[in-house]
Amino acid sequence: MKKLINDPEDVVADALRGVEAAHPGRLRVDHAHRLILRGDAPRPGKVGLVSGGGSGHEPLHGGYVGPGMLDAACCGEVFTSPTPDQILAATLAVDAGAGVLHIVKNYTGDVMNFEMAAELAADEGVLVESVVTDDDVAVTDSLYTAGRRGVGVTVLLEKIAGAAAEEGQDLDAVAAIARRVDMSGRSMGLALTSCTAPTVGRPTFDLSEDEFELGIGIHGEPGRVRLAMRPARELAPLLVDPILADLDFTGAPVIAMLNGMGGTPLIELYVMYAEVAALLAAQGVQVARTLVGNHITSLEMAGCSLTLLRADDELLRLWDAPVDTPGLRWGR
Repeated sequence: MKKLINDPEDVVADALRGVEAAHPGRLRVDHAHRLILRGDAPRPGKVGLVSGGGSGHEPLHGGYVGPGMLDAACCGEVFTSPTPDQILAATLAVDAGAGVLHIVKNYTGDVMNFEMAAELAADEGVLVESVVTDDDVAVTDSLYTAGRRGVGVTVLLEKIAGAAAEEGQDLDAVAAIARRVDMSGRSMGLALTSCTAPTVGRPTFDLSEDEFELGIGIHGEPGRVRLAMRPARELAPLLVDPILADLDFTGAPVIAMLNGMGGTPLIELYVMYAEVAALLAAQGVQVARTLVGNHITSLEMAGCSLTLLRADDELLRLWDAPVDTPGLRWGR
């Protein structure tokens, strides 16, 4: 294992020191609870947005804290859910009286701990709504999941719900928009290599040089099938077809995200997106907005995922609204 780290046990704590040093004023870090907070949170009258999960998926979630997206992110250990105490601390820190929305990926530990934190927050008088993302069409009832896994749509949801909160919509409205995004989004991914958690020191799974795994999870959970490696033009349909088979994306504007898993260079992601875009156009899917890059990763795993969101004029307006975070920034 070769990584730019100190002690493997201290990776998250050391990374949070780096976040604090890199973004003074814009972000603040609660080291005791391992939280990344918007520098000006809480904002009076604004619904607070809290998300989080295991570290190792950066820029998700901490890279999306700031105006137009999240107010706080809870950083668990690598591939490990944050604790209820962490989530409660984040919830209390960003509550300004308008309530707090929890954005939770559908993994058993995340769901359980966010539910416990919401109950504890209610005891403190904080109104909490929760939305659970479950957009992965690859498998159902995976290694850490009852139902579908929450993956790429989480990024789009944090942006769109964040914009709704930023413009002053109330908690019920922000939660309704978030649920609409989740219901309208689908994702599918593939891995070319495994990844290595620092405290484990060896790859999560073995994958030979001449094969890839379709439908892999962001923690290395098993996918649908292992197949022989092939050109990008032959990989792209394996991502596009299952998504289009699961939900009709014609007749509405679509937001498309071609996401890198952490170890694939941007030039290859654009090669893949060229193939994806051609397939979508041939199927009558109108892509109105596109995002290509590393947005929800799995440490240094090579591979990519595709997320499509069936949008409308309101969702596009919220997508286009200004955002100023380390991971996404436009319009400001």
